[in-house]
Amino acid sequence: MAKIRDYGKLAADIKDIIGESNITAATHCATRLRLFLKEDPSDEITKKIESQPGVIQVVKAGGQYQIVIGMHAKDVYEELSKIMTFSDDAPVAKVGLGDRIIAIIAGSMVPFLYVLAGGGLLQGVLIIIRLILDKMSPGGSAAFDASGFGQIYNLISWTPFNFMPAFIAVSGSKHFKCNPFIALWCCCTLINPGFTEMANGIAAGTPLKFLFIPMTATTYSGTVIPAIVMVGVLSIVEKKLNNILPEDFRALFLPVCCVIIMVPLTVLLIGPITTIVADAVAKGYQFLYSLVPWLANGVVAFFWQVFVIFGVHHSFTPVATSELATSGFTIFFSMAAIAVCAQASACFGVWFKTRNSEMKRAALSAGVTGLFGITEPAIYGVTLRLKKPFWCGTAAAAVGGVIASFFGTRYFKYPGMVGFSTIPCAIYDKAAQEACTALGTADPSLANGIYGALIGTAVAVVLGFVLVQVVGFDDPVEIPPEEDDAAGAAPADEELKDTTVYAPMNGRVVPLAEVPDDAFASGLLGQGVAIDPSEGKLYAPFDGTVIGVFDTKHAYSLANDAGAEMLIHMGLDTVQLGGKYFTPKVSDGQAVKKGDLLAEFDINEIKKQYKMFTPILVTNADDYSTIEYIKDSGEVKVGDPLYTAKA
Repeated sequence: MAKIRDYGKLAADIKDIIGESNITAATHCATRLRLFLKEDPSDEITKKIESQPGVIQVVKAGGQYQIVIGMHAKDVYEELSKIMTFSDDAPVAKVGLGDRIIAIIAGSMVPFLYVLAGGGLLQGVLIIIRLILDKMSPGGSAAFDASGFGQIYNLISWTPFNFMPAFIAVSGSKHFKCNPFIALWCCCTLINPGFTEMANGIAAGTPLKFLFIPMTATTYSGTVIPAIVMVGVLSIVEKKLNNILPEDFRALFLPVCCVIIMVPLTVLLIGPITTIVADAVAKGYQFLYSLVPWLANGVVAFFWQVFVIFGVHHSFTPVATSELATSGFTIFFSMAAIAVCAQASACFGVWFKTRNSEMKRAALSAGVTGLFGITEPAIYGVTLRLKKPFWCGTAAAAVGGVIASFFGTRYFKYPGMVGFSTIPCAIYDKAAQEACTALGTADPSLANGIYGALIGTAVAVVLGFVLVQVVGFDDPVEIPPEEDDAAGAAPADEELKDTTVYAPMNGRVVPLAEVPDDAFASGLLGQGVAIDPSEGKLYAPFDGTVIGVFDTKHAYSLANDAGAEMLIHMGLDTVQLGGKYFTPKVSDGQAVKKGDLLAEFDINEIKKQYKMFTPILVTNADDYSTIEYIKDSGEVKVGDPLYTAKA
């Protein structure tokens, strides 16, 4: 991101790219230019905006088109106001439901995708070890699985997937801006071994009711959508309870009230809905297969990754295991394997086509793990995030599934995690022949199934890759490294020096990553920490100068002679207050000493509507070699050292 020097040019470029007639109103906070638009801009327009010098990213939230600029957002807003006349009304921008769903899923999943990819990679290594051991000695993998080494690493590899709701609780709480520990409590209840045992009892025929409502046998280990929905609703419930509960009792009773509401609500609503949908999908497939087998297989292959997203794919496991027991083979898993390989291929297509280095790394690792059956990183981190590649993968899977069905492809063994390595399950070997003979389903034509598996998978892989190249996608813009233009470059004789930042308020220090606002938590606006204040006073964090007091009085920019530039942003989204409850005690250009009072604010009134996390950021942190944290958690008092920006 190049440093902004010509605010007027950036404002004019934003107006021209978005279209003056589309902008109905504008405002700003400490770091964002907030636009109200008649129509939601296309992805191409957003990409152009994000590529402008000085623009960090674009965020669509709260019906606003928010352009994250940093400390100069006010300057760009003022220049925009000079060249535009806004209407009095500010309609909410139209955002498609599909885009909202994808944004929510991606926002909840992307932060821990590399953990899932790591687990998938480890599973792939274990699969390869088992194949080698079985090749060296029949049944060799059984001894490996029974060993302490095999069991420990198998446990490690499965943990991110089995406990996925817990990971979603952490990342989803940031996306939905709710308490991460309450979210963890809620989600961990669903994956508690006791809950799973209770669900298994229901499945075994022991009825159970919550009050007078029958409970279902739904389990939530490894699920995505139920956890996201739970955290999303929790954010609403928490906010309502936060306003209702007296402040003296809030800390103790808010968590327990949230949990006793959210867990039963999730179990009694999401559980039955999931069960109904899963049963409908399984029965629908069986009906369609009785009429047009090849079409049924193509449909399953096409929608398999959609089933994975909503957790419905688990409904096929009982049907598949029943087929193996009664006929000696199953069709479901053979189609699923083709779908998995097609989605991995779409990932490789993105890797080949994208020019964004971060996306290229993500696509490569997700594609590799996808081949072994772990498609969550591929779906949530790459293909679904980019939209078009996801459907390229599903379309390729459908074609491959139809081809395989003409060869009568089936799996004669339970494959576990389906993928490229499970194709040998389609071999009609001696053991499969004996099992089918005993069950009365033996047929020489079943030997052709392996050819269908190989050809169908090959077609799906090639087609998935090619479709991504042909159809394309909106390649994420890579923000170039920050560099000064000649006109705005700092004088050569200005030498950056170490700066220690001291606590400007009393309260609890919070790591920046835990601030429930992506722009701050990601570090895009600067590095530092945040404080959840315990009183309504803000003091100077070092000796320096007040560069700017924002019109809405909730944010201050400062600088010192050592070259540090600082932003203090009191509360999250408090710009909406328009300055209410904030009282500045300094003005622009005023020199201050460490500990001087900068502002007072009515903390009790503000907390009724907004979170008071206050980021204390060095906005030119990239100019420093490192940020050494002295205090990044726990209680703090005014004047306590927080961190040092090392030159």
